[in-house]
Amino acid sequence: MKSQEIMNILFSVADMTGFDNTCDTLKCGQADKEVKKAAVTMFPTVNVIKQASEWGADLLIVHEPLYYNHMDKHSDDPVELKKRQLLESTGMTVYRYHDHSHIARPDMISIGMFEALGLAGDYEYETDGLIRYHLKVEITPRDLAALMEKRLNIKHLRIAGSIDTPCRVLSGKFGSPGGVGRELRNDKCEIILVGEVCEWADCEYARDAAQLGYKKAIITMGHIPSERNGMMYIADILKEKCPDIEVKYLESGEVFDYT
Repeated sequence: MKSQEIMNILFSVADMTGFDNTCDTLKCGQADKEVKKAAVTMFPTVNVIKQASEWGADLLIVHEPLYYNHMDKHSDDPVELKKRQLLESTGMTVYRYHDHSHIARPDMISIGMFEALGLAGDYEYETDGLIRYHLKVEITPRDLAALMEKRLNIKHLRIAGSIDTPCRVLSGKFGSPGGVGRELRNDKCEIILVGEVCEWADCEYARDAAQLGYKKAIITMGHIPSERNGMMYIADILKEKCPDIEVKYLESGEVFDYT
């Protein structure tokens, strides 16, 4: 199959009507490149590019930008230039797969993340793409965070709000989302799972709410850990829909190191 044919299969999951400026475009290489091996990743780091090339990938599908801005605009920054030279030397075709995965209903990244938790529950879908997951059995944010560290392989989680109050409703705000404060104020909201968060506004709101007796908590996961199981889920979909090509998920790793 050609690169564009594979991407068209993934693009078909979302209705992009009215969305005219997507970042999900060809970033490097040829759209008509024949693909035998496709690698999927969260962040296209230098090491991921090297790993994909060493594995023999013809196509690299990435969720986040190559060049540190949402639309992947190039500059003459020396780091960007060296990264672009490395990428071009591999001969791989690179496509971004971000907007379609989030605009799909339900949001594919959120579904992949909730499924990876392995907790029994029921989904509630909001029209703006937000997914709430209603657990069958209550759990405290502290215990949930410990379980997430183990099942999602996250090194460090941070919790703000009602840490030890049993809760049942999880709101997915993965990645670097908007609307965290709005969801916190929703009567249905109990625990928000978020990638990146504004501490001085959202976390302080959750702390004050908890001290006033409300059942509100934020678990901050970090950007990569909050979406990578979603991209693993997409890799599994690709394996199912394109059985004639070899598909591999490549781990970009967390961006932070710890003492």
